[in-house]
Amino acid sequence: MKIVTLGEICSQITDGTHHTPTYTEKGIPFLRVTDITGSNESKKFISENEHRQLIKRCNPEKGDILYTKNGTIGVAKEIDWDFEFSIFVSLCLLKANPNFVFNRYLVHYLNTNFALRQATQNSKKATISNLHLIEIKKIKIPLPPLPTQKKIAAILDEADKLRQQSKQLIENYNQLTQSLFLDMFGDPVTNPKGYPISSVGEQCNVKGGKRVPKGEKLIKEDTGYPYIKAGNIKNGKVTLKNLEYLNYETREKIKRYTVEKGDVCITVVGINIGDIGIVPAELDKANLTENANKLLIKDKCRLNGIYLTLALQSDYIQKQIHKKTMAVGVPKLALFRIQELLILLPPINLQNQFAERLQAIEAQKAQAQQELAKAEDLFNSLLQRAFKGELVKD
Repeated sequence: MKIVTLGEICSQITDGTHHTPTYTEKGIPFLRVTDITGSNESKKFISENEHRQLIKRCNPEKGDILYTKNGTIGVAKEIDWDFEFSIFVSLCLLKANPNFVFNRYLVHYLNTNFALRQATQNSKKATISNLHLIEIKKIKIPLPPLPTQKKIAAILDEADKLRQQSKQLIENYNQLTQSLFLDMFGDPVTNPKGYPISSVGEQCNVKGGKRVPKGEKLIKEDTGYPYIKAGNIKNGKVTLKNLEYLNYETREKIKRYTVEKGDVCITVVGINIGDIGIVPAELDKANLTENANKLLIKDKCRLNGIYLTLALQSDYIQKQIHKKTMAVGVPKLALFRIQELLILLPPINLQNQFAERLQAIEAQKAQAQQELAKAEDLFNSLLQRAFKGELVKD
C-alpha cells in the first residue's frame, strides 16, 4: 500500500486565528476545540466583519476537516454543515485533495492512535497538549486507491453509526434520570413543593480519606486492597476503571480510612471538585483518597443514599459547592463547607420510590453500556484491519 504524508494530499493545512477575537452575543459562530470534542455548552460568536477578515487566511468549508491541535489533541471531524464559521488557533483546517484521498477515509485514519503517535513522537514532553502544523503535515497516511478508500470509509461509517446509537441511548437514559428527579421533587432552587431544607452536616457524618503514606506507592496488580482515587468518582458512581491497589503492609497503615457499600463520596480538591459517586458492592472496605470525603447517613429513615447522590449532583448543590470552594492555589472544598451544603428533604417514601425507579433506569443503561462496549470493540477491530490493508482488498 502506498504511504504518503498529510502535507502531500492536502491543498492547505493551516490553523485558526492566533488572536482572541471580540465576541458578540449573536453573529458568526466561532469554534474552538471544545466545540469539536463535545465538551462545551457555551457557544461563541463574532461579528460578520471580523469573520470576513479571518477567512482571508483560514476559510473552513463544507467537506473540509477540522483537527484538534491544542488541549484535547488528535480529534478529526468532517465539516458536514452548511453555515459559515471561523476557528481559533487550537483547531487545524485540512483541505484534502479529492483527486488523492476520500475525506471520510482520512477522518477515520486521523482519529486513530497510529496518526496521533506520529504527530507526538518527536515531543520530549510526558504529556502532550499541543501539536504544531509542521508535525501534523508529516503524519504518514496509508493510501490505497480511491475506490478502496471509499469502501473502507463506508464500512467504518456503518460501524461508527452503531457506536453513536448506543451513546445516544445512554444520553437519553441520563436525561430521563434528570427528568424523573424534577418530576418527583421539583426544582430545588424554587422548591415548589415546600419540602423542609436541611444541611448535609445535619443528615450525614462527613469524614475524610487518607493519602498513601510517604514512600509507599499504589500498584496496578489486584491485591484485594483497592484504593479509590478522585478520578474514580464520577457521574454518581465510584468506578472500577483504572483502579489501583495497596499492598498489605501499606493497607495496614491506613486501614481505618475505608468506605462501605452505599457510602456517598465527594471529591474535595482539583479541577473536578464536587464530583459525586456512590460506593458499589465491589468496593466495600476499599480505602479512600485524601482528595475525597465520604458522607455517612445518620438516619436512613430520613435520607436515602441514592436520592442524596442525585441531589448532590443537581445544579442547586453544585452551585453551592462552587461558591464555597476555596480557590487559593488549588481549589479545595473544606470538610466544614460540605457540612454547610443545603439539601431538600422530601418524604422518605418518595425518596425510596425515586431510588427504585432510578435503579430500573440504571439497569437499562447498563445494558446500553454493554452494547456500546461491543460496538467500540468492533469499530476498533475494523480500524486496525482497515489500515493494515486487511479489511478491503485493492
